[in-house]
Amino acid sequence: MLTPHPAVLRGLLDAYEAAALDEPVDPMGGPGPRTRDLAYTLCVSTGTREVRHALEAARRQLATAPVAAPQAAVAAD
Repeated sequence: MLTPHPAVLRGLLDAYEAAALDEPVDPMGGPGPRTRDLAYTLCVSTGTREVRHALEAARRQLATAPVAAPQAAVAAD
């Protein structure tokens, strides 16, 4: 299975958590459209079918992902 780049996965996870807190619920009481879209993308990215499992998988992948060394700035002449 392909795995997303840790930076992409971190961005999805952060965006989902922010949307889940800030986005108003839909008229039926469920999550808003942005939250639903991010949940779907997290599920696809982690190979899961439920957002709870996707969140667990994303956190697990991020916990074991190697930390990238900061890139040195290129000096302008």
